[in-house]
Amino acid sequence: MKPNNSSFEGILYANLCLFFLFFCSVSALNAQDGVISGEFVVEPPTLLNLGFEWKISGDENRNAKVAVSYRKEGSSQWLKGMPLLRIGGEKIFREAEQLAYIVPHQFAGSILDLEPGITYACRFELSDPDGVSGTTLKEISVTTRTVPKAYEQGRTLHVYPPGFNGEKIQPAFEGLKQAYYGSGLGDWSVVSERTVQPGDIILVHAGTYKADLLDYVDPHGIPFDGTYVLNVKATEEKPIVIRGAGDGAAIFDGNGAHRLFDVMGTQHHIFENLTFRNTDIVFAAGTKGVVGASNLTIRNCRMEDVGLGLISEFAGSRDFYVADNVILGRDPRNHLVGWANPAPYPPSPLKSYMGIKVYGSGHVICHNAVAFFHDGINVSTYGTPEESQDLKAVSIDIYNNDLHLMVDDFIEADGGVHNIRIMRNRGVNSGQCALSAQPVFGGPAYFIRNVVYHIPNGFAFKFMAKPAGLIVYHNTIIAENRNTQTFSNAHFRNNLFMGTDVPGRPVNAFPFATAYSTSDYNGYRPNPNTENHFLYLGPGKDKAYDYELSNEDLHRFSSLEALHGASGLEANGVLVGYEVFNEMTAPDPENPHGIYHAEDLNFTLHPSGKAVDKGTVIPNINDQYSGKAPDLGALEAGDPPPIYGPRSLKDRNWYR
Repeated sequence: MKPNNSSFEGILYANLCLFFLFFCSVSALNAQDGVISGEFVVEPPTLLNLGFEWKISGDENRNAKVAVSYRKEGSSQWLKGMPLLRIGGEKIFREAEQLAYIVPHQFAGSILDLEPGITYACRFELSDPDGVSGTTLKEISVTTRTVPKAYEQGRTLHVYPPGFNGEKIQPAFEGLKQAYYGSGLGDWSVVSERTVQPGDIILVHAGTYKADLLDYVDPHGIPFDGTYVLNVKATEEKPIVIRGAGDGAAIFDGNGAHRLFDVMGTQHHIFENLTFRNTDIVFAAGTKGVVGASNLTIRNCRMEDVGLGLISEFAGSRDFYVADNVILGRDPRNHLVGWANPAPYPPSPLKSYMGIKVYGSGHVICHNAVAFFHDGINVSTYGTPEESQDLKAVSIDIYNNDLHLMVDDFIEADGGVHNIRIMRNRGVNSGQCALSAQPVFGGPAYFIRNVVYHIPNGFAFKFMAKPAGLIVYHNTIIAENRNTQTFSNAHFRNNLFMGTDVPGRPVNAFPFATAYSTSDYNGYRPNPNTENHFLYLGPGKDKAYDYELSNEDLHRFSSLEALHGASGLEANGVLVGYEVFNEMTAPDPENPHGIYHAEDLNFTLHPSGKAVDKGTVIPNINDQYSGKAPDLGALEAGDPPPIYGPRSLKDRNWYR
């Protein structure tokens, strides 16, 4: 029974209620700064990298941390990893498409450069000076993937070009569809009474496979549209392999077909040692909201005179392996031109869209050589991430690719959600920009040890449409980076930004929408005949973020010291010149449409240059540095450059 408030008991009851309310209010305030541990997510592993997410709430002052360590199974030595990135609350928006997204609160990050097929023990320790509610330690074992391989006990089926009159190895088939489906001609081409079985290896013998699309009974069985529609579901242990037989070039000529291979319905297919040409799309592997392939492997193939090498925009696509291919588009070979501001040339027509475009999770795109496209390698821009974890673009690797002569960008992380890893790529000649995040939905998107040369528009990083969660470490950028559209939660370390002698052009901009974005230990080569070398945008005092900033709020600085004094950035930044390299000069600013060749360029550092020993230590990134500290840029002085492009390619001038 409620006491009478006029009595002593009533007064005591009222005071106790007030104290309880005060205690709850104080506890609630403390809880807002303290972190509350939530779900822990292990993303699909790739060959070399592992991705993780740890959901949280609280931590409004953003001072919680997650320390990372890992060790190979059987080893007692724990190695230090990069801390997971604290994300959440950042706003990604673009009004033209009604895009609006707020990043959920969590930690996310990767353990990088492991070994394929190895189990690793991974340890994550959550801490917060304001206290932790719930689990503080996560220990988990994860095994990296291995390169897909054929089933050794599978059947071998032999495919020959129609009309082949030589000796055939049995069982022999005329054209690919006859081996894959057992199908006939004309209306009978849809019949599949004798479909290929998981584990089968189809060997495609030398010759040109080119259908007559106007011939109703063409022996290839793909009249009218010229598309091989494949849809068998195989398994990891027993994939279906379609392989060049090794007795000469096995060439699929699309004869102008829009799509050559529709593999959206497949699982665990391997295409290798084949040539594809004369088609708009070589591999159509997924359509947003409809269907898409999984576990698709394309390796050691050549694609030429094509509009698009591979595309899947299906969120459920998973675990592609696209490696060691040469992919050549149809764009001009002898001059560089963009699609905007291309004078004196007209805007570049979209004859070739992109080399590779994917969405989904667990994809590995490595050691490819791509040239003469609008874009080189892209994550699909896609839009707002799906709610289901299985449908988010996470754990995607794009590394050691060689990219030459693009209209727009070399590589786009656009549409990626968490753990997009763009590492050790080389890009030379791009008409508009180099590396893009337009946008990224929380991150981290890692841009690590990439080299970039000749971006005459001066936009090395296209961080637009308000991306969030950008990690930019150890890149060598021989181009200006002057984008002033704001982005969030970005962190720059140990990069080289080299101006290209364009008068009046700043070498770098820092358009930070969030006060917790950082930049330090970077090297800059300013342009001569330029007053302001650095541009800065940032939230005002006591603001964590400001998404209303515009060019009217730009601050311009003529020196690193002035930039640091006003923004706190680049306390350890340095000015450098081209003498930091063993042999390197800037592209000619008077010839923005000129073409440069990667094999003529030397990005290695001079051992006594100012970029040596000027970096900061980053666990799992530069642990193997020599000297007193890590060097700036993509290549540590004295280390051999990585292999860019296909590993077995003898002619390194592959696009000439």
